[in-house]
Amino acid sequence: MYLQEYIPRKSWDYHHNKGEEQKGKERAVSRAAWTQRPRPWAMWKAVQPPEQFPEMAFLTWLLAILHVHKALCEETLWDTTVRLSETMTLECVYPLMDNLTQVEWTKNIGTNTVSIAVYNPNHNMHIDPNYLHRVHFLNSTVGFRNMSLSFYNASEADIGTYSCLFHAFPRGPWEKKIKVVWSDSFEIAAPLDSYLSAKPGQNVTLNCQLQRTWPVQQVIWEKVQPHQVDILASCNLSQGTRYTSKYLRQTWSNCSQESMESVLIIPYAMASDSGLYRCRSEASTEKTKTFVIRLIITDGGTNKHFILPIVGGLASLLLVILIIIVIILYNRKRRRQVRTPLKEPRDKQSKVATNCRSPTSPFQSTDDEKEDIYVNYPTFSQRPKPRF
Repeated sequence: MYLQEYIPRKSWDYHHNKGEEQKGKERAVSRAAWTQRPRPWAMWKAVQPPEQFPEMAFLTWLLAILHVHKALCEETLWDTTVRLSETMTLECVYPLMDNLTQVEWTKNIGTNTVSIAVYNPNHNMHIDPNYLHRVHFLNSTVGFRNMSLSFYNASEADIGTYSCLFHAFPRGPWEKKIKVVWSDSFEIAAPLDSYLSAKPGQNVTLNCQLQRTWPVQQVIWEKVQPHQVDILASCNLSQGTRYTSKYLRQTWSNCSQESMESVLIIPYAMASDSGLYRCRSEASTEKTKTFVIRLIITDGGTNKHFILPIVGGLASLLLVILIIIVIILYNRKRRRQVRTPLKEPRDKQSKVATNCRSPTSPFQSTDDEKEDIYVNYPTFSQRPKPRF
């Protein structure tokens, strides 16, 4: 509408001859039209989207933080848990036959990573000054694939998560994470549920029935030893993902959400495979169920795990029986020693009586009693004793 009232500048000459009053009105109309023209920045401001509510922005930020935290928790899964001791050893053995170039030992302290030792076959061993007289490698001179780290006089300051990283060609990096904790023997905390016996060279299958009253999200197989716990297999049933174990012995486990049974297969079992195996099933609600199996690898029909307890029990039983026999014999001997002084006078009296009695039997008939009795007495010489 302002375009209709707008008077172009060229038309001012047409109205030049009009009166001053008419010119003033036209100028006022032109000024009003100029001030009411549309502005581009005003139009741009009008098309901007409305601002979000602060509550929606906070919820979005919180969901992003939770997602990142969940991803970090999944990445910090450790392969072995070791009990703290003064001479503890963190085992790290590369299981494959690749070409190894370097190995590194580090410790994670919060968000920081502290270097402990670095070994390269073409260079000397480098140990951090803080760990120089506290750690050593047992098999560094024997083989490069076994780089287990041993401690001297370990303390509570050594509790934490350690990383053993091998650089291999062509597979790339291979890392094993070990967590050191303060704990008692791990076997004490694993109550036994079942036994299984097998012969060397057989493929051993361990079965674990899963919980049916609540949905199982994850299943973990572990080998429990007094000083450490190794993860053999881990399966996330909700995602259908497997965990690649860093354990030296190769094992196989099923990972199916439809199956109500978890299976662990140990191929070509050896005597070193004997021990406790734990199956742990977990739910999203933090409910857990454990099932512990003791595997016994027999050799020629003998059971090494039972030989020591049986022999020890028999030895203890024989020792108790021997002690009882010695006590009984000692008591009998003491009783005899107490009774013998009382019997000696009676024996002497009986001997004197036998010397004075008639040589004939007392049970003879009365006719024999009337006969004469003769007694022979020894004669002693009356010679005087010689004097010297």
